[in-house]
Amino acid sequence: MKYYIILSLLIVIAISCIYCTQSLNHNDTMNVNIPFPNGFYFSVATSSYQIEGAWNESGKGENIWDRMVHTNPSFVYNEENGDVACDSYHKYKEDVQLIKDIGFEFYRFSLSWSRILPSGTKEYINQAGIDYYNNLIDELLANSIQPMVTIYHFDLPQPLEDLGGWLNSLIILYFEEYAEVVFSAFGDRVKWWLTINEPITISDGYGGTNLAPALNLHGTGDYLAGHNLLRAHATAYRLYDRLFKPKQKGRVSFSMNGPFAFPLSDSVEDKIAAERWNQFSLGWFLHPVYSVTGDYPPVMRDYVDRNSAYEGLPISRLPYFTEQEINEIQGTYDFLALNHYTSSLATNGVSGQQPSRLRDANVKLFVDINWPTSQSPWLRVVPVGFRGVLNWVKDHYNNPEVFVTENGFSDLNITQDYGRISYYQTYLSNLSAAIYEDGCNVIGYTAWGLLDDFEWRAGYSQQFGLVHVDFNDPNRPRKKKASAEFFRKLIARQK
Repeated sequence: MKYYIILSLLIVIAISCIYCTQSLNHNDTMNVNIPFPNGFYFSVATSSYQIEGAWNESGKGENIWDRMVHTNPSFVYNEENGDVACDSYHKYKEDVQLIKDIGFEFYRFSLSWSRILPSGTKEYINQAGIDYYNNLIDELLANSIQPMVTIYHFDLPQPLEDLGGWLNSLIILYFEEYAEVVFSAFGDRVKWWLTINEPITISDGYGGTNLAPALNLHGTGDYLAGHNLLRAHATAYRLYDRLFKPKQKGRVSFSMNGPFAFPLSDSVEDKIAAERWNQFSLGWFLHPVYSVTGDYPPVMRDYVDRNSAYEGLPISRLPYFTEQEINEIQGTYDFLALNHYTSSLATNGVSGQQPSRLRDANVKLFVDINWPTSQSPWLRVVPVGFRGVLNWVKDHYNNPEVFVTENGFSDLNITQDYGRISYYQTYLSNLSAAIYEDGCNVIGYTAWGLLDDFEWRAGYSQQFGLVHVDFNDPNRPRKKKASAEFFRKLIARQK
């Protein structure tokens, strides 16, 4: 098995390099003539565990990724971990200067819950953690860069996971307390907030085995975690709206995964299947918040309820909200934050584990073999999917303001990264078309990411950064890639 994994990785690397070389041949000059509206925001992003390092310094507590990589190192490729990562805890000023040099107006970063509340609760607030983020925020503002702060990005404090994590409804109270601490500490300067990053991915950490805590409770744990994530987001939003927004004047949302499914063929059945999968993914979290009716998408409720009954279960595996909870969750947004990387093809058919979300949806997913690859096996280059998902959001939720909060391409240790530039050129061109030709209300765009970093189970084998980090050097030196120059020219052209 070990040799199979290594061989598979080498094949992916080879294909990725072919794509990068082909892209180089077509990108001898950088096409930055992509129009965007006046006042359009350009941003770049990172997350705490992926870049900060300093995993046990200055009073920080243990989180679920610390526990996973230290107790089960083989969980990550090459037994790598985020103990040091990019060492941004010590090098944040250098990172801010990179953001300024490239020209980004926003920096989206996440807070480490365990760095601020080591036990996960507000019984002890770690002042060193507060100081670190205060210093980062002040450094950004001193360089005319707006902070966009993600409160939670995958790294739950281990003491809360020991209580059941996102499967325990008490997490809603603990998250509200944590949100109140950070709104109080940073809200005088932070005007853009994301409560939770990618609730599908977090839920899949309970339903599957690909991300911590990797409980493999497929078809049950993922739905329960998602249920509590929605309630936690709404509770934090209502808290801000009630106690902080009148004075701080900030905006709050959550950052939604935005994969998109096209029908495998032009048949009515495949079109229905693709829409059903979009409801089971995008709609799972967007419908309760952004729709005029609230609650889960009707097709999702219908399919999971019927499958649960067929399995002989006394209740549905998809939990029910009370009417009060539906009302509390509905409308908890000031904009729609969307992460998008890739797309798939969908058709009718039974697939996936029994039970599971994929099986509940009764779809089979495919990729077109002609879609270019990246270093990440899951990431195929499908630029039209970006336009597709933006139009899907526009059509289903009355064209809300959208801030794209992640979009990017992976390779491996390539500084002349023309494959990445080609990806950005084609995706940004489709974003521009969605704005000008389709009327999508997109106000900002975020590149993922600023730095090469720790890419979860892939370790350091898949890199998304505009800036190369040498992980073999204890000083973690940075070097801007060709894609950083692409964004410098693109942003400068807009001014």
